[in-house]
Order: sequence, then C-alpha cells, then structure tokens
Amino acid sequence: MRNLNLDQVQTLVAIADLGTLAAAAQALHLAPPTVSLHISELESRLGAALVVRGRRQASLTPAGEALVAGGRRLLAGADEVVEQVRRRAQGLEGLVRLATTAGVSAGLLPRLLERLARQSPGVDVKLDVLSSAEAMARLGAGTLDLAIVAMPQAAGGDVQVRPWRTDPMVALIPPAWDAPAQATPQWLAGQRWMSFGPATQMYRLIAGWFAQAGLNPRPRMELNHPLALRSLVGAGHGVAVLPLEQPGVAGGDVEQDNAGLQVRPLSPPLWRELGLARRASQVHDTAILAVWAALESLAVP
Repeated sequence: MRNLNLDQVQTLVAIADLGTLAAAAQALHLAPPTVSLHISELESRLGAALVVRGRRQASLTPAGEALVAGGRRLLAGADEVVEQVRRRAQGLEGLVRLATTAGVSAGLLPRLLERLARQSPGVDVKLDVLSSAEAMARLGAGTLDLAIVAMPQAAGGDVQVRPWRTDPMVALIPPAWDAPAQATPQWLAGQRWMSFGPATQMYRLIAGWFAQAGLNPRPRMELNHPLALRSLVGAGHGVAVLPLEQPGVAGGDVEQDNAGLQVRPLSPPLWRELGLARRASQVHDTAILAVWAALESLAVP
C-alpha cells in the first residue's frame, strides 16, 4: 500500500472539524471537486468508507474517526519537521520541545521565555502541559527534549533528573474572609477549599499534609489550573492551596498572580518540589543547553 497523502489527511481533518465538504473546501482554498477526490482516493487506498455524506452535514464513520485521530498527530509531526528545516535554513539555532506540569504557574513560564529571548534569541520553545509521568515517558521515547516534573522522579535509561525548585505551599484566601495568621489542617478542613484533581501529585502532596494531622477532607472543587483556582478564590468561592513561586533570586516579591488575595503560610509548612529532566544523549545540543541554562537561572533551592 502506498503511503498516506498528508494533503488528503488534512482534508479529512478539516471535514471533521467543520462538518461539511463545502466548508472544508473553503477553509483549505480547494475546489469542492478536489475535496471529494481527496476523500475518494483515501477511501480507495484504505479500502474503507471514511465519510457519510448527508444533505447538509458530513459525518465520519468509525474508520474515519480513527484516521482523523492519527492524522492530527501526523500533521503536527510534519509541521514540526518543516519548522525545524525552516529555522535551520535561516540560520536559527533550533526548536526545543519542553513539557511542564499544570502546577507551574502562568507567572513563572513567561519569566523563562523572557530570559531565553534575551540570552538565546535564536532558540524557540514548543511547550506542552503534561503529567510528570507522561513527560518522563516521552523523554524516554525521544519525543521530548526537556521537562519540568514534580519530584520525586526516578531517573532511568537515558533520562536524567535533577532538583530545580522548592516552593512553599500557601493558602490563598478570599479578600473579605476573616483569616488566621497561619492556615492549619484543622482550619482548612473546615473551609470551602479547592484543589487539583486526585490523579495529580499536587493533590497527593496536600492529602499527605492533611493525613499527618489525622484528617481526610474532600475538596469542594477540583481544577487542574492554578489561574482558574486563583480566580475562584478572588470571587469568594473558597480557599486554594497552591505553591508560592518566588522569582529565582533571593528576596523576590510575592508573585503578581496573587494580587488582592490573602496569602497565608501553612502550619506545619509544606513544600512543592520540582525537578528538571532531560536525555543524557543530548547534553551537547546547543539549543537544549540554552533552554536548560534559562531554566537553571530560575532555580530556587
């Protein structure tokens, strides 16, 4: 069987996203007969019906849905290859694939990209938000270059892990609430509190803190996004326990994302530890080293 034609796969994906062959033709700047030809050739090549053509809508068959799912990955990979070739042809240094956990705030990542832009303007970063387990697996498979992961993580094979940041966990409390000087497990268990979901290491970290006090309260709400949790706190819907990400210098100010909220230390203290992971076989890649150096400039022991 001949290889898939990516233009034809892109046509099928456009039909899946837009719902009609006519809309796909318009979006792809193709004549409607060309769109129909793309689908017919795909179906002939695969020996399977991919699209059910209705009077007003086009829907995918199960085989079509399977091809669209895989086709999205093929198209993303092709785009990445084209971008790498383009950058090398223009004399740029390269593209680095970096993964981060959802618990890293939207305040820390812009500081990373700003430093990288100053220090290595020819290096670009493709950022993915992944669980630490998925990031470690993709590093091992060679589909990532660097990852910010929750600690502890076991290094293995070609993947190296080193400590990066240790940030204190704090309670973020609505401005109008009567809050204590410190947030204890007993006080927090009696409040409307919100957290990351049970599948995350952030949740397990907080659950362990409660367990040490003999408590096992259930959060009122679970959201795997720091900014969303902060917004809900600001609106008075509850308390959130999140890391306080100080800048990578001593004596830095409280991060701006918490402006207007009451910030209270936890008692007993609790810390969120992050690490940096990379493949040992790429320690001499200049673009990866540039991103690694920018990350290390934000380290907090």
